[in-house]
Amino acid sequence: MRRALLVGLLVLALPTMTVAKEPTTLEVIVFAGGFNWPIWAAQKQGYFAQNGVAVHLTPTPGSEYQLKNLIEGKFDLGMTAIDNVVAYMEGQGEAQVNVKPDLVVVMGGDNGFLRLVSVPEVKTYDALRGKELTVDARTTGYAFVLEKMLQQHGLKEGDYGLVKAGGVLARFEDLLQQKHAATLLLSPFEITAQAKGFNLLGSAIDAFGGHYQGLVAATRRSWAKAHKAELVGYIRGYIAGLDWLYDPKNKEAAIALFRENLPNMSPELAAKSYGVLLDPKQGFTRKAAIDMAGVRRVLALRSEYGEPKKVLKDPAKYIDLSYYRVARGK
Repeated sequence: MRRALLVGLLVLALPTMTVAKEPTTLEVIVFAGGFNWPIWAAQKQGYFAQNGVAVHLTPTPGSEYQLKNLIEGKFDLGMTAIDNVVAYMEGQGEAQVNVKPDLVVVMGGDNGFLRLVSVPEVKTYDALRGKELTVDARTTGYAFVLEKMLQQHGLKEGDYGLVKAGGVLARFEDLLQQKHAATLLLSPFEITAQAKGFNLLGSAIDAFGGHYQGLVAATRRSWAKAHKAELVGYIRGYIAGLDWLYDPKNKEAAIALFRENLPNMSPELAAKSYGVLLDPKQGFTRKAAIDMAGVRRVLALRSEYGEPKKVLKDPAKYIDLSYYRVARGK
């Protein structure tokens, strides 16, 4: 009896052991490229893990694959153009989906980093007359941005041809092989292209007066409601990764991380990419905020070029920042 009592007292005296909960893995579909830098930073520095999530990235071949599989539930989140979200929610998307789209934007990202790059012999907008240019998808992605930029420089429909070639990596490879005359690249792809003698004709952010909402984090409303903690954890981790990148003392480590994920990038080009993607005025949006003026620009372009024709004016229809505010402690 005394022995049993003694054992019981010893057990009670032992410190309580807690078992750490395994992070929840989120399936996130992205376009391949250096604009995933904040995610890489959050993974490397443990910011996602600190917020209870792990992130598994899947590169997409193009926007059609990305949006179809995000809408149908194969992925939890997508880092995509807000234009894509609007397109599919308004019945203007290019891919056929088997369920009603239920997409919502929960966080910002960047201004698109959209640069019009041409083959070496094409040095001006006017030289694009009679040429073919590539886009991701004809009615989504950044095709409307390209059309507006060309229009601003005196080129109208019929002066050029648009060819569907897929995501930015596919278009970049197409351009390097000089199969078509030009395309919109996302930074830092234009840096590599320029180093090979290709020409930078212009950027979307300059064409649109400094306001264009490009990349955002999007998910399904139903998934967000059922996974609030995980979504808030993702947003917190992403913002922490972004803050780490913007801290000057991390510059060398950030460039090393960049090259770790893009091993073909030379040290010189990686350093140039740092200057572009982390530019204080035109780089990644601080705190991953949404640029509402930029969203209205997206809606104006889609109102002008989208089919079937619709007048789109209300950014709030596609955005729910409640999770973002929780993540920011607001």
